[in-house]
Amino acid sequence: MGKKGNRIQIILECTEHKKSGKKGISRYFSTKNKKNTPNRIELRKYNSILRKYTIHKEIK
Repeated sequence: MGKKGNRIQIILECTEHKKSGKKGISRYFSTKNKKNTPNRIELRKYNSILRKYTIHKEIK
């Protein structure tokens, strides 16, 4: 029987992209440990449509 882990898969979505009015979506998939970080995370990731580093927030 396998052991259940605390790591879950999350989706990070760009916050500045919606404000820019350009088409498309900038999303990244990642994992996090839900015991160590129970809150939603924010990371600086590259947005290829805007061609700069922006803040990406975790979505459901």
